[in-house]
Amino acid sequence: MFDKTTWIRLPRNVVVGHGVLSETTDAIAELHLGGRPLVVTSPTAREVAGERVVADFADGGTEPATVVVERASFGAVERVIETARETEAGFLVGVGGGKPIDIAKMASDSLDMGFVSVPTAASHDGIVSGRGSVPEGDSRHSVAAEPPLAVVADTEIIADAPWELTTAGCADIISNYTAVRDWQLANRLQNVEYSEYAGALSQMTAEMLVDNADSIKRGLEESAWVVVKALVSSGVAMSIAGSSRPASGAEHLFSHQLDRIAPGAALHGHQVGVGSILTEYLHSGEAGRWKNIRDALAGLGAPTAAAELGIDETAIVEALTTAHAIRDRYTILGNGMNESAAREVATTTGVIGGK
Repeated sequence: MFDKTTWIRLPRNVVVGHGVLSETTDAIAELHLGGRPLVVTSPTAREVAGERVVADFADGGTEPATVVVERASFGAVERVIETARETEAGFLVGVGGGKPIDIAKMASDSLDMGFVSVPTAASHDGIVSGRGSVPEGDSRHSVAAEPPLAVVADTEIIADAPWELTTAGCADIISNYTAVRDWQLANRLQNVEYSEYAGALSQMTAEMLVDNADSIKRGLEESAWVVVKALVSSGVAMSIAGSSRPASGAEHLFSHQLDRIAPGAALHGHQVGVGSILTEYLHSGEAGRWKNIRDALAGLGAPTAAAELGIDETAIVEALTTAHAIRDRYTILGNGMNESAAREVATTTGVIGGK
């Protein structure tokens, strides 16, 4: 008897386009959420979009509470939780880049409240995924959380965000290619459950950006639209899979280890992009698609080498040789690489050595 059950949580409303920030309250109204909204934002995002969202709520007869977070931390999550309880909030609205959205997402999960994502930059797939990422000390913790009930992404605002944030988002999507390769490998060698649909959706999204990277241009709103749609697709793939597997493999383990070795040196998306070059080489060698990944990243203006990340070459080698131990997740790194092999891979792909 077939008794398998899967619970897929997806956003009910996804609004993407020019000037749609003004539709935030309408998109939320359709969710029929009760109680007072709590807007979680950051100093810059508050000026760019947060104040307008608060004003729109007020114009509609609802006075939201607001929390401004300076940096992502578990302390910030606790502050949002406390504020939500003190103000008797009924749901949370994350307005900004990765920091406020991840914090609002994690707080809403703890509070068992609805959460709405209003990104002001397309820097990673956290705008719609069911995971939050918070640094602590010399490491970064990725934890499960509820995905947003709605996403409102104003491409006019996102196109105006710093270009490096957009290229980081593109690199994060491109890295799905190797994440899926690792997931398939784990399925074959460790019998890890694999979702054909989630894997195909994630891989297709990555390949779309690799094949069309030359059409993603700075300041072009259509480019912002393409990147946001890709990030949404990536988040949906994770929701279908019920895990981060469609978007997180060895390239993410590599990035998490870099966070420990060289904290704050580079953006998450840029690190996983470089990690994807390295891990695709490990999957298929010189004849593989690692050059396509590298060229797509370079065409976007995203880093493809240690020097461009601002990270020492020895840190790259150390991350490659130790990343396998971060998490109990089978990837192409297996039980680890020795230093000689890691240095050869990084040199051959041009990540170190200036080749």
